[in-house]
Amino acid sequence: MKNVIDFLRDLAHYRSALFGMIIIGLLILIAIYTVIMLPYDTAINLWRGGEEVWGDNPRNALPAWMNVFAGNSLAPSIVLDSSGSPNIKKQSQEVSADMRTADFILPFEYTSDGFPNEINLFLSAQFKQKKPQATIKWKTPDGREVPLGDMTVGLRERFAISIDQKLIRKFNDVNPEIFLFAKPGTADSRKDKPEVLKGQYAVVIEGLTFEPDSTLDAKLVVYGQTFSWAGTDHKRRDLTIALMWGTPIALAFGFLAAVGSTLITFSIAAIGSYFGGWLDAGIQRLTEINAVLPFLTTLILIGTLYTRNIWVILGVVILLGIFSLSIKQYRAMFLQVRELPYIEAASSYGASKLRIVFRYMMPKIAPVLIPTFVTQIPSFVFLEASLAVLGLGDPVIPTWGKILHDAYVNGALYKGYYYWVIEPAVLLMVAGLGFATIGFALDRIFNPRLREL
Repeated sequence: MKNVIDFLRDLAHYRSALFGMIIIGLLILIAIYTVIMLPYDTAINLWRGGEEVWGDNPRNALPAWMNVFAGNSLAPSIVLDSSGSPNIKKQSQEVSADMRTADFILPFEYTSDGFPNEINLFLSAQFKQKKPQATIKWKTPDGREVPLGDMTVGLRERFAISIDQKLIRKFNDVNPEIFLFAKPGTADSRKDKPEVLKGQYAVVIEGLTFEPDSTLDAKLVVYGQTFSWAGTDHKRRDLTIALMWGTPIALAFGFLAAVGSTLITFSIAAIGSYFGGWLDAGIQRLTEINAVLPFLTTLILIGTLYTRNIWVILGVVILLGIFSLSIKQYRAMFLQVRELPYIEAASSYGASKLRIVFRYMMPKIAPVLIPTFVTQIPSFVFLEASLAVLGLGDPVIPTWGKILHDAYVNGALYKGYYYWVIEPAVLLMVAGLGFATIGFALDRIFNPRLREL
């Protein structure tokens, strides 16, 4: 216990170590929170979900916090559903024996200085043979009523208002999401800057059903320019899920790879240096052969020809890292330790060779292992991200590298979606910085030649 307290006291002398511990602590808290609040199966189902899961999200939306710097010029998303909102009241009157009206209004307040990206109206109905009819109107804050169209409603219909060619021609080639929210007279295709009319809007639906038990419902989605704290991608997926789940995946991959390869390499170097002979010679030859093998190329071949499962790749990384050139460095240290008097004393009183290796030799050099182990974690984190960027990441698990890969494939930087690249890149750099600062501090603590005078 005293040794632990002394170690923490020495570590506290380095501000860089405290800074790194805060970063790593925050990443660990995010990882724990993610695993508890967003279980793996739920996250995978959400991330791999299609239009049914992400249909209400805007495509390529900026993070919501960017509105602070944009001065309220980025519109948020608005979703109104007649089947799930108690504020939307339906009115129904009997017209004849089988015909009834199904009228309702979808009201909403619009206060943004910017225009939305897209408007969709989803209509759904229940019927046996005769489909309901719907007349759709748009009501503005200044009392204008703009007819949007009439349609026959099936089980599920999508009225894509923003790309409806009839409406575009009707609005003189002005995009409907601009025309419907603009002040009268400012929505002109020849003008560059139309002005937003703020206030209370509403979508009025006048429906007719032709069967006694037939129903009609609608959901209005006004897709904004911002969504959540991380934004969305080209598939409308919330990047928060991938950023959060990328944290435990990155930490687990880096930690397991560093522990597996470092400890096994350390043990092999100790055994070879003490036993010597053909065993030591064989270990050195394997190390030299492994040193000339292209590490990244081997992983690319495995990912291309065999599997891209992240845990299989992890096992291969550990296997390739066992006979690394670090064995020669550790071997040189163990050869010096082997000649120490207490090793000879342990051998003379009958201690087994394995006991001498694991009980007396390895603890002597173990302090040197700790900073090496810590500084290796970010290198494996970046390795996993690099494979994902190359398109060889696990196709199932959302990771930081997978976000970067999707951003690259879809030209995020060329299209101005900088957040799509910056968010995972910043997390990768922060994780690397945290482990690096701790590793450098540990190196100074355990290596007397590096301690500050």
